[in-house]
Amino acid sequence: MVGQSVITDAYALYCGDCVETMARLPDGSVHLSVYSPPFAGLYQYSSDPADLSNVLNKDEFFQHYTFVVNALHRLTMPGRFTAVHTNDIPTGNTGLDGIYDFSGDVIRLHEANGWTYVARYHVWKEPLTVRNRTMAKSLHHKTLCEDSTRCSIANADYLLIFRRSGQNQVPVEKPNGLLDYAGERKPPSDVLPFRGYVGNQIENRYSQWVWRQYASAFWDDVRLDRVLEFKAARDDQDERHVHPLQLDVIDRAVALWSNPGETVLTPFMGVGSEVYGAVRGGRRAIGIELKPAYYRQAVKNVAAALAERVAEQTPLFAV
Repeated sequence: MVGQSVITDAYALYCGDCVETMARLPDGSVHLSVYSPPFAGLYQYSSDPADLSNVLNKDEFFQHYTFVVNALHRLTMPGRFTAVHTNDIPTGNTGLDGIYDFSGDVIRLHEANGWTYVARYHVWKEPLTVRNRTMAKSLHHKTLCEDSTRCSIANADYLLIFRRSGQNQVPVEKPNGLLDYAGERKPPSDVLPFRGYVGNQIENRYSQWVWRQYASAFWDDVRLDRVLEFKAARDDQDERHVHPLQLDVIDRAVALWSNPGETVLTPFMGVGSEVYGAVRGGRRAIGIELKPAYYRQAVKNVAAALAERVAEQTPLFAV
């Protein structure tokens, strides 16, 4: 059941079950989707029985997740992309455990339901930060010193890219190349004058520099602390985990695989990161979130995105 909603010319936010909400949207109305699914029950986001994170095991998770993948296939324009944020899941915390290939199962599920797997981007994670957040014994220096066979790695996050079946009828064009760079590196000073270059794009040194960063399979320049406000969304009664996707990752997906004015959907909105990035990038956005505390924070975050864009006096859907 869909509860509260906020609908404007720039975005539509819904508080409710994503499968039920997506069933109300028309076929082929979405140009791109970007989202993080619950990681097969690794984290419990709320106590709601409809929450996909409340599953008995990974088999039950994928049974229910299939409905989401199929709904996105129906909504997505032929030939367009869905971008799914995943990672490998440790099966324990002793240093003797293995890793579950969650991403592999996500890939196989999409391939079985009308999607073509086209890319995997690796988002680098700083090992000490991961150790402090997860307290993984396999990342402790003490473990290295005592028995390095019990050590592991700070797993990268992945952004898996899938193309919906069918032929894309609306090219995603960049007549002046890539206009912005979302990352921690500093573009060389000699390429900056070419930003927004009009003319033969072979000569657009700025866009070519940005493209080299984005075209790499290893995104080691993502600003890991560039995330949306989420502390206010914590709920003492049922909160287990809040970890918003980095805005750099979202900004890149939106810029690479959608045109200004097109519709970007996230079925697991959380505190609104993907919607925020889409609105800031001049796209229309749809966000769906089951948990009321997350939804309320997302409403605030997305309203701020629109206000920031208006303050910049940038046309909302400028081409």
